[in-house]
Amino acid sequence: LFHHLSNHLFTNSYIHHHFITYPLLFHLLQEGKCLYVVLLMAFFWCTEALPLAVTAMLPVCLFPTMGILPSKKVCPQYFLETNFLFLSGLVMASAIEEWGLHKRIALKVLKIVGVKPAWLILGMMLTSSFLSMWLSNTATTAMMLPIANAILESLFGDLETLKENAKVKNDPEGQSQVKLHVLPSEKHTLTGDDRADGMERGDQRSPEEVRKEAEYQLKVWKGFLICIPYAASIGGTATLTGTAPNLILIGQMKSYFPECDLINFGSWFIFAFPLMIIFLFVAWIWISFLYGGLNTRLCINKHDDRAAAEAKARAVIDEDYKKLGPINFAEGSVSFFFILFAILLFTRDPKFVTGWSIFFNKGYVSDAVTGVIIISILFFFPSQRPSLRWWFNPRASNTPYVPLLSWKRVQECVPWNIILLLGGGFAMAKGCEESGLAAWIGGHLQPLAQVPPAVAVILITAFIACFTEFASNTATIIIFLPVIAELAIRVKVNPLYFMIPATIGCSYAFMLPVSTPPNSIAFASGHLMVKDMVKTGFMMNILGIVCVSLAMNTWGLHMFTLHTYPDWARPLNSTVPMSTVAPFNVTM
Repeated sequence: LFHHLSNHLFTNSYIHHHFITYPLLFHLLQEGKCLYVVLLMAFFWCTEALPLAVTAMLPVCLFPTMGILPSKKVCPQYFLETNFLFLSGLVMASAIEEWGLHKRIALKVLKIVGVKPAWLILGMMLTSSFLSMWLSNTATTAMMLPIANAILESLFGDLETLKENAKVKNDPEGQSQVKLHVLPSEKHTLTGDDRADGMERGDQRSPEEVRKEAEYQLKVWKGFLICIPYAASIGGTATLTGTAPNLILIGQMKSYFPECDLINFGSWFIFAFPLMIIFLFVAWIWISFLYGGLNTRLCINKHDDRAAAEAKARAVIDEDYKKLGPINFAEGSVSFFFILFAILLFTRDPKFVTGWSIFFNKGYVSDAVTGVIIISILFFFPSQRPSLRWWFNPRASNTPYVPLLSWKRVQECVPWNIILLLGGGFAMAKGCEESGLAAWIGGHLQPLAQVPPAVAVILITAFIACFTEFASNTATIIIFLPVIAELAIRVKVNPLYFMIPATIGCSYAFMLPVSTPPNSIAFASGHLMVKDMVKTGFMMNILGIVCVSLAMNTWGLHMFTLHTYPDWARPLNSTVPMSTVAPFNVTM
């Protein structure tokens, strides 16, 4: 028995050692070595056995030591110009948060849309999606949820009281105690002394009426909480800097297809922004329908208890907006540079008209150069209006010099691990390209050549959207984008026709709290249940897939000339036979 056990332990430890240190099955093939690294990183990313950023650095040690790629080709992948573009977006977001410009934008939008539940949900979604185009999805959700909770308390009263009122039928004496979990400081984001409280009018209504009204208000509350992370995820797809997968797409496009210059900040915005608006609208209809926001009160004014509560909530929003005061010099300066940042990125080379980049040597000025120029100004531009009195009177006191942004603030606010994560994705993609792994996997996907391209877009988007429910969207797109690119080459379809839907689809993670950090933050409020997110998110995924398919087969088809196979889409590996593959056209 001892001899048998010793052999068993030795054999297992031997196999385990070889699995971790060297691929036992593929040690003679370059493709096998790269596949081992990809699977190992995918396992670590999905299980988070190591921090995501640490896993992203594995190619630096594994690719050179296993003979896949030399170090001089791996290390530069960690700070390509795409990383600088992403960094510039993060720094700009830090300046916006530093001076509270995001809160002013949120309150202004809520003042415009009004406080009826459906309109307020729309206002929350519009604000969250707009901020998420420039800030991170996580920061947007964390900022918007406390505002939403404070407004909801103005409309409906305390959440604990609502939960007790909803149990009137089953607990007539109202003795059940409900524990309330709230986000930190969510009751102090907005102020308002007058709160609508359903208990004040309880003596005027029957217990059944109180229960039904409380159930309705709890449904609306859930709708408010769930719409914010969903809108943040949708809004991040509209700009290249809005979310990491968009930048991974452009980085890998430059690696695989260096001659393709169709994707930049301007062209992506022209394509993705209408898609965001359409999806945001249908998502608003679905969430409002599911959580009781769509009713006759949407268009008809009624003078009742709800109208009184809405008036109080409107007063709270007005009061807090007034407390912000007029726009000060710092806010105005950040607003100016933020608008300039967007305009310069958009107009550098928008494709449909001549951009300002023609004033420089061709190919010299990129989106990264534009972004870094703007954010560099933030570090020396004053946050207070400079005084000119000193020039006329040397003895006069000058205004203290404080720049709009300090490097200490950037160090605290910028998620540097995402920069490494992007670099790890680019390094993995380079390894897949150089080793021939992408071509090898693409060769085994040949049966998909029989599927019509429009159907393939739906299948790819659906698969990526499902996979990203269990893994981070960045890790998901890093793993699958090389395979999708090779598949497009194999079946002679414009690679953008498959790669763009996959990139957008990996941001459509709506069904589980663990799918994205915004979902987790909303779930941590304590009022949402997993079944609420699954029920809402399942239909959201379907709506997202339909919207992406619509965009790709309408304006996207003409913007990127997706109906033809372009000359820049050469094979990833020159040894891949292309003559045997019959091209098939993208048709509506």
